[in-house]
Amino acid sequence: MTTIVSHDIVKTHYWHALDDGRIQCDLCPRFCKLHDGQRGLCFVRQNLDNQVVMTSYGRSSGFAIDPIEKKPLNHFLPGTSVLSFGTAGCNLACKFCQNWDISKSREMDTLMSHASPDRIAQAALDHGCKSVAFTYNDPVIFHEYAIDTAQACRNLGIKSIAVSAGYVNEQPRAEFYQWMDAANIDLKAFSERFYHEITGSHLQPVLETLKYIKHETSVWLEVTTLIIPGENDSEAELEALTQWVAENLGSDVPLHFSAFHPDWKMRDKPRTPIQSLLKARQIALKNGLHHAYVGNVHDKSAASTYCSGCGHVLIGRDWYELSEWNLTDAGCCRFCGTRCAGIFSDRPGQWGAKRKSVVIG
Repeated sequence: MTTIVSHDIVKTHYWHALDDGRIQCDLCPRFCKLHDGQRGLCFVRQNLDNQVVMTSYGRSSGFAIDPIEKKPLNHFLPGTSVLSFGTAGCNLACKFCQNWDISKSREMDTLMSHASPDRIAQAALDHGCKSVAFTYNDPVIFHEYAIDTAQACRNLGIKSIAVSAGYVNEQPRAEFYQWMDAANIDLKAFSERFYHEITGSHLQPVLETLKYIKHETSVWLEVTTLIIPGENDSEAELEALTQWVAENLGSDVPLHFSAFHPDWKMRDKPRTPIQSLLKARQIALKNGLHHAYVGNVHDKSAASTYCSGCGHVLIGRDWYELSEWNLTDAGCCRFCGTRCAGIFSDRPGQWGAKRKSVVIG
C-alpha cells in the first residue's frame, strides 16, 4: 500500500541510512547517496526528512492513445490501442535520448496532468484500450505510481506494459514485474564502454533484468536496440548481441532494431541508414532468432511477422497498419499449424496508426 506524505509525495521503501548521515536509494544500481533535501539523478526521488520519497506521484507529462506496435510490441495484442503516459526524469543519462524533453526534465511544471491510478485504469476502459503503457521516460523511477496503476488496471481487466531500460535492482524488480503483463526492454548496446560512456550506467544489470523477466516471470518480453552509426552498429557487436539474446532469452523473443536520429547531446551523428538496420536484422535471423524487426523506417517486409515453421507472412505491417492476418484463433499459422510466440486475440485489433491525446483528471 502506497503511503502518501502530501500531495504528489509518497514514501518509498527501497533505501537505507548510511553512517555519515546520508540516505542511500536502493531502487536502481546507481545507488544515489543523498543529503537531506537532495534529489537523485532521476530527479523525482528525494531525501526528505531522512527518508527517500517519490515527488511526482499522480502527475504525468500527458496521456495519449497509441497503437501497441509503437511501444514497440509486435506479438502482444496486435492492432490494439494502448493508453500511454510517463512522468519526468530518468535514472540513465543517455546522450542520445529521443524523449529528452520529458526524461531529462528538471522542472515539475512538465507534469501538468494529474490522475490517480483508478482514474487511469477507468480511462483506458472507457476509451476501449486493451492496455496501459508506462513509457516516454523509465517507469523504474515512478515505481510506486506504476505499480498502483497496474493493480488498478488488473482489477478492470486492462493489461499493463513497461517500456524500460531495465536498470533496476533485484528486489524492486521482482515487485514491479509481478504486476506487468508485457515489457519492451532497451538493450542499448552490447558493450560496457557504450553503457558507461554514453548512458552513464552499466550493461550487466540490464542483462540480469532481461534474464529475470524471461525466465522468472510470465511477462511477455520484447527487446529493442537503437542502432547508432559508429557507436553500436559494428558487425562484431551485432553478432555478440544477437547470439546472447538467442542463447539467454530464446529464439522466440522478438528483437527490434530502431533507427536513430540526431537529438539531445548527440547531434553530430547521422541518421541510421536503413541498410544498417536490415544488416542487423539479417544477423539476428542468421543467429537463430525467429522474429527480428526494423523500426522508425518504412520497410513492410522487415516489419512483418513470419512463421518460423513455413515462412509465410503471419502478420503484415505497413508502419503501424496491419494488413495480412494468417493466425488461427489459437495463435497458430493457418498454413502449417506452427504456434507463433506471443499473446494474441482471436482477431486483430483495428486501431491502426492513429494517435489521440487524452485528458484525464
